[in-house]
Amino acid sequence: MTQNIYDNQDFFSGYAKLSRSVDGLDGAPEWSAICKILPPLPERKIVDLGCGYGWFCRYARLQGAAEVLGLDVSAKMLNRAKEMTNDENIIYRQEDLETLQLPKQMYHLAYSSLTLHYIEALPELFNTVFNTLLPGGSFVFSAEHPIYTAPREPSWLIADDGQKSWPVNSYQAEGKRVTDWLAEGVIKQHRTLGTYINLLIKHGFVITHLDEWGPTTQQIIDCPALDEEKERPMIFLLSAQKPA
Repeated sequence: MTQNIYDNQDFFSGYAKLSRSVDGLDGAPEWSAICKILPPLPERKIVDLGCGYGWFCRYARLQGAAEVLGLDVSAKMLNRAKEMTNDENIIYRQEDLETLQLPKQMYHLAYSSLTLHYIEALPELFNTVFNTLLPGGSFVFSAEHPIYTAPREPSWLIADDGQKSWPVNSYQAEGKRVTDWLAEGVIKQHRTLGTYINLLIKHGFVITHLDEWGPTTQQIIDCPALDEEKERPMIFLLSAQKPA
């Protein structure tokens, strides 16, 4: 099961203070870039993987989406989403994305924001997403960039002959990473960018756009805390399509 860190009260309380929690999509600096790679939303059926407060679910409906299913492992996040939503065409459901099952050929768009780097069973999830999309459907997501999930100062393994091998937590060494962010012991899954892309291709997707996102000069002026993000990408944005 996915670590349900968002139901940790310390984590949830800290997350509630972030600009993307207070101001919604407008509080996410990458949102304008995401908008550019979204397909048309009117009359579409959409599933949001890791919907959180439901900001994208409500946005999609305002853009004319026919119905939206928001999934999240966190009861606290879903309760907040339900409190903020008054729309019978948005359904929220608690689901562990590690074991998610969805109907085949149901949705025009699968969307996910900053969730996939928590998922260990990513190949299985990509397969589920591909199968639930209608032909020609889109998969648009953001995730923490692997250059960000890989530590800046790795510890090297030294062989018996004194030669260095790969760092224990190097970019190339994929697997679990444990960090302290808003709470202690937050578990993330580190994968190279190539692994994300090749998994999508393996499961039948066609990559249509990749953005190793970074803030604009104006965004840094407006929010100086973003200045460090120009040194290396914190997140990446990707859109893929199921062939028609």
